[in-house]
Amino acid sequence: MAGPGEIVHIGGYTAAGGGRATGIVAARRDPKTGELTSLGTVADTASPSFLARHPRLPVLYAVNELPDGQISAWRVGADGDLSALGSRPTGAAEPCHLAVAPDGGYLFAANYGGGSVAVFPLDVDGVPGERTDLVEHQGRGADPERQEQAHAHMVSPGTGGGPLLVVDLGTDSIYRYDLDAASGRLVPRAPRVRTAPGVGPRHLARHPDGRRCYVAGELDGSVLVYAFTDDGALRQQGRVDASDRAGHVQPSEIAVGPDGRYLYVANRGVGTVTVFAVGADLPELVEEVETGGEWPRHFALTGEHLYVADERADMVRTFRVDPVTGVPVPVGEPLTIASPTCVLP
Repeated sequence: MAGPGEIVHIGGYTAAGGGRATGIVAARRDPKTGELTSLGTVADTASPSFLARHPRLPVLYAVNELPDGQISAWRVGADGDLSALGSRPTGAAEPCHLAVAPDGGYLFAANYGGGSVAVFPLDVDGVPGERTDLVEHQGRGADPERQEQAHAHMVSPGTGGGPLLVVDLGTDSIYRYDLDAASGRLVPRAPRVRTAPGVGPRHLARHPDGRRCYVAGELDGSVLVYAFTDDGALRQQGRVDASDRAGHVQPSEIAVGPDGRYLYVANRGVGTVTVFAVGADLPELVEEVETGGEWPRHFALTGEHLYVADERADMVRTFRVDPVTGVPVPVGEPLTIASPTCVLP
């Protein structure tokens, strides 16, 4: 049997979402070489485009990115097999991201199509209960095609009493909420954080120091840098380009390495991962690495490896991250898998 740290789950778009994936695939990871070996489809579920784990329990969650959105839950077996625990409607279309509160008590989902945030209580076994809240965002942005309405794209729970951050591509905003744990309802913290028009904020990465975060601007190819104030507000410190390549750059995933020294951004359209050194000032470009595909939708860092899911190239590619420079170097052969959109070690 593979230990839990050696199993990777991969989500993707099935036919219901215009893709070719078969559901959630499990793979065995060699922690030394980084190689992934497919264990096949372990959950036949529609368009599980983003995955998350419970912080303490062997439970896996997915959004089902459909016109009638759902979240689904499974108990994880020793070899990555999944046993269904149930599904719940998110109350709106196309949920694209979800996250579990640090204490494991609630699950949050971002409805892209509905421009809203859904809240679900989790019982002692990690099973989602009836939805306790659905908060709808209002407004639009500068881009008439992509920002015709609100499009919630990511939920990022705070720690130590910090607010839940919700990144909304459609309204060029980052919303802040406190959770009333007794009722399971979200209480807005005003005012919301507004980016420049047309940024299209997609995903947010918190620095391990808890004092700053970085936001990928999908529509203008940017990385925005924010500092947290003592009262939990966000103050923008600056902006850098996500890529220096010619062509249409559409950033997707963004993450800070576990030691806080490097920031990584995946760029669709030009097929790269950009590495920035993180210091007291704005991130500084270290290197921009080719991923071998055009559409790196998601990546994950674990151990000394980085795994990039390229949705259109039908592969998850393994990189070894140089511990000194922070630069990923491709190793081995990619894992062939249809329409991958999320890789979760």
